[in-house]
Amino acid sequence: MKLPVIKHLQRNNEADKLQATVDVLESFTEHRSVSEEEMDVVGELITNICGAIEVHRLVSEEGMKDTDAANAFVKKVLGSIDQ
Repeated sequence: MKLPVIKHLQRNNEADKLQATVDVLESFTEHRSVSEEEMDVVGELITNICGAIEVHRLVSEEGMKDTDAANAFVKKVLGSIDQ
């Protein structure tokens, strides 16, 4: 998870476009010829894209500023890891 990447994706793409990308990447991982290395890369991409989608949600539904929403997302993730 890379916060600068998440912020970039969120600022430059619509949430529905990001979700469509996640759907395609998930479909890609289901093919039997995908290697472990490719799975790791795709997993990192999906993580960052899902983060961008969540930041979009916080901005649109909660009315948060971009930076505050990104920081809230990171705190949420780190909080779930600590548990």
